[in-house]
Amino acid sequence: MKQVAELVQQAEREIAQVNDVQSLDGIRVGFLGKKGHLTQLLKTIGNMDPKQRGAAGKALNEAKQHIQALLRARQDSLNETATAARLVAEQLDVSLPGIGQVNGFAHPLLRTQRRIEALFRSAGFVVAHGPEIEDDYHNFEALNMPEHHPARDMQDTFYFNANLLLRTHTSSVQIREMEQQTAPFRLIAAGRVYRSDTPDLTHSPMFHQVEGLVVDENISFANLKAVLNEFLREFFQQELATRFRPSYFPFTEPSAEVDIQCVKCAGKGCRICSHSGWLEVLGCGMVHPNVFQHVGVDSEKYTGYAFGIGVERMAMLRYGIGDIRLFYENDTRFLRQFA
Repeated sequence: MKQVAELVQQAEREIAQVNDVQSLDGIRVGFLGKKGHLTQLLKTIGNMDPKQRGAAGKALNEAKQHIQALLRARQDSLNETATAARLVAEQLDVSLPGIGQVNGFAHPLLRTQRRIEALFRSAGFVVAHGPEIEDDYHNFEALNMPEHHPARDMQDTFYFNANLLLRTHTSSVQIREMEQQTAPFRLIAAGRVYRSDTPDLTHSPMFHQVEGLVVDENISFANLKAVLNEFLREFFQQELATRFRPSYFPFTEPSAEVDIQCVKCAGKGCRICSHSGWLEVLGCGMVHPNVFQHVGVDSEKYTGYAFGIGVERMAMLRYGIGDIRLFYENDTRFLRQFA
């Protein structure tokens, strides 16, 4: 009984002095664990005089319950102290200035596309959109590229099956608009397009286009040149010489590639323009009569012009970017420059 009383007093002293939960658990194991002091005494009851066992067992159980109660109380106290300390450490002074937040900003490709759309809207164009998964008719056949036409080889296409594909240009949107609208009209079709290209400095299997279309009476190539010259001047915000080189597109005749005076060297010749002084920026031409025939537009009454602008190409020239892959790598160090 004396040993029990001494153990209880020892436990009370140690529990009162402990300052952390881990040490408190060590005290619990030292007294109540399998090899603890109180547990060892419990094992001696079997060797005692049967007349003394009852009193000894009762005293040991009461001591065990007393120590357990002390442990629980001390653990609650330590937890409360730790919680209070954490609350003090984490408290916020609401009178202090707030932590600054970085505002979001548009991706350079989105900025460029919005700029192109805004410039053409100011000239009376309407923005049209269409499906990215297109059928063969709207993507090729209605654009004067029937099956086995050589021009189809100019565009490496992602096919789902013999009829469905990822659109290779937004010209398909122009076909859909001409099927639904009545001339005259002027529109631009903007969005993502897909071609099976190997990624490099200037090519990507996914990119963005803005294609324009004007259909009206007495539309000529001179109208096309005037609109594109004004657009390029406003887009780059400087006076730039332009030139129209004869080219070939199956859906326009005549067709042309448009070059601008190099925005870096002002036509003197540099690495950007391969020392030619010129940069190719877009393709254009007068709408082919066969295209009008597919969509039911009277080619004897109406004429029209079309053009196609690569958004990535324009962004690279405007911002001086030398690698198209930077647009898709999501490197915030690069994107933050356009905030």
